[in-house]
Amino acid sequence: MGPQGTRNGLGTASLVLGILSIIGIITVIGGVILGLIGVILGLVGRGRVKRGEAANGGVALAGVVTSLVGLVVSIILIGVGVIFFADDFTNLVDCLDEAGDNPAAVEQCERDFEDDLTGG
Repeated sequence: MGPQGTRNGLGTASLVLGILSIIGIITVIGGVILGLIGVILGLVGRGRVKRGEAANGGVALAGVVTSLVGLVVSIILIGVGVIFFADDFTNLVDCLDEAGDNPAAVEQCERDFEDDLTGG
């Protein structure tokens, strides 16, 4: 028995989430969450197509691909951010440890940290 229509809203939802995950790369976390959900929905949609329950396999596949792009790029950006900022945060923690209860020293640590982040 062939497909009984395009009852594959999951494939369409996956494509929409994939597109949103690419846009969500800007927020990084949005790209990860939307991308992950889009991949899952797309794979379930592809399963429905393989079982003959739906006919829009191309849409589901496009959803998986776009969702993966958003997911992977977001994960890469998170990794780069962690590597880039890890040293600055380590310096701040060390400075605050050395400052102890001295408010002037703590304030200087904060200024140094801001300068490190802004390149000033």
